[in-house]
Amino acid sequence: MFGTIVDISIYGEDEKKAEKATKAVLEEFTRLHNSLHAWKKSDLTNLNESISKNKPYINASSELIRIIKNARELESASNHLFNPAIGELIDYWGFHQDEFNSIHPNQSKIKSLVKRAPSLDQIHIAGSTIKSSNPHVKIDLGGYAKGYALDQASKIFHEHHIKNALINIGGNIMAIGQHGNKSWRVGIQDPRGAQAIAKVDLLDGWAIGTSGDYQRYFINNGRRYCHLIHPLTGYPVEGVYSATVLIEPSQNAGTLSDVLSKPLFISKKEDRKDIAKKLRIYHYLIIEDKHISMTKTMADKIQFLNPNTQKNNQIEITP
Repeated sequence: MFGTIVDISIYGEDEKKAEKATKAVLEEFTRLHNSLHAWKKSDLTNLNESISKNKPYINASSELIRIIKNARELESASNHLFNPAIGELIDYWGFHQDEFNSIHPNQSKIKSLVKRAPSLDQIHIAGSTIKSSNPHVKIDLGGYAKGYALDQASKIFHEHHIKNALINIGGNIMAIGQHGNKSWRVGIQDPRGAQAIAKVDLLDGWAIGTSGDYQRYFINNGRRYCHLIHPLTGYPVEGVYSATVLIEPSQNAGTLSDVLSKPLFISKKEDRKDIAKKLRIYHYLIIEDKHISMTKTMADKIQFLNPNTQKNNQIEITP
């Protein structure tokens, strides 16, 4: 689901109770997948179609309105680096399909798409009606939906009195309780290898999320083009391999674990510290070529699995 693998682990519960709770979570994931899909027929594509025709979208669900309002706040807080309104750009680069092909980017076309300056700030909501002052707003919640689904799963598990579970939606992970007498332990993917590069203990209610250039991408003339597109240039970000954030327990920890890795991945190196401070990202790890940067609090929590990782990379730790 959500274009990725979903994995759920439950510890120490009656099997029937665990199966019932898991079934409820997977049904919720299916509902969200079908409701928020960016290019297959869904509530979201219906909304985007209305926007493209300069028509108001009537009778939007309260959930869709709530999601758009929240995503709009996060877009604004991230200095528009997290921008779910750039669906036209994402579509142009070929990432609005299950299997994508290499394209030869047309500079003038990309320039014209950027010039349209779509933003969720141009969305206007009155009651259950949504409209946009810019017909080129095309909402893509690919950087939001997995995290939102984690929060929904956490609620469902608590309603079913599941005390210990780990929910993993393609690397966006949330912990509930623990694994026996130990914390849940998760790996951080090596962006240039098949295994984990580090491990971290995920405490009750904490969430972790990674944005990387290694899952959805194509290579053209030796250049890697990933699905994480800079809204101000119109081009996929190059040079950053992955950005991982660790989020403390809150009502929307899952959502934040999905969203907040994006502005860190996209921002200029010199702006990262300010962006992290503004977004209250206290624990992050960024991997580039021969360079790893992280906050001290993140360094205290993770353990690299290969001793050569620290030998072969310049490690930068920020207070």
